[in-house]
Amino acid sequence: MIAVVTGAGRGIGRAIARELSRRGCDVALLSRSEASLTALAAELSADGKRALAVPCDVSRERDVADAKAHVLSELGVPRVVVCNAGIVHRATVGETSLEAWRETLDVNLTGTFLTVRAFLPEMRAAKVGRFVAIASISATLGSPRHAAYAASKWGQVGFIKSLAEELRGSGLTAMSVLPGSVDTDMLVGSGFEPAMTPDDVARTVAFVALDAPDAMNASATEIFGP
Repeated sequence: MIAVVTGAGRGIGRAIARELSRRGCDVALLSRSEASLTALAAELSADGKRALAVPCDVSRERDVADAKAHVLSELGVPRVVVCNAGIVHRATVGETSLEAWRETLDVNLTGTFLTVRAFLPEMRAAKVGRFVAIASISATLGSPRHAAYAASKWGQVGFIKSLAEELRGSGLTAMSVLPGSVDTDMLVGSGFEPAMTPDDVARTVAFVALDAPDAMNASATEIFGP
């Protein structure tokens, strides 16, 4: 089975890639950080699984198209696509620049759209597959200095729910996972204490990606930590 993970260079994405590899998937690793991808690919390959490092900025249509071509050529059509790449800019609404607003939505929301749209034709033709978006508990609530991030995550969940309706009867499904506070670099400066590890999230994502019944199509799974 082939899986694609965006934002695989660190944090939650790296943990997801490791868990999917452990579960038997060949994994395409997408991220802007080529060095971290190369190291992770070497680690996973040493365990006997195929792992492909693919430098990619998911907010750039050309990058995503090139990444898709590389994945199809080297691994084949994915069965699972995990849209995890994300960034955060923390500022009040009044202090948020248009550049920071656009970058947040471009990576978190448009990146999800571009990644899904890229792999969708081949996965539709295969009549099997699952898209999983790593959103956030911020897709259900608001918090100070996180307006751009929350907007992108609310949009991500809405996008996946709409996609899921389009996929009904096709053999494909789409779901979201909404973690609370996770012990990653992105949490630093948020004002929240970590309640779980990236591995906690990765195990949940693996369930959603590989084990969850198709009846969970369009679901948004919230996880808060033990």
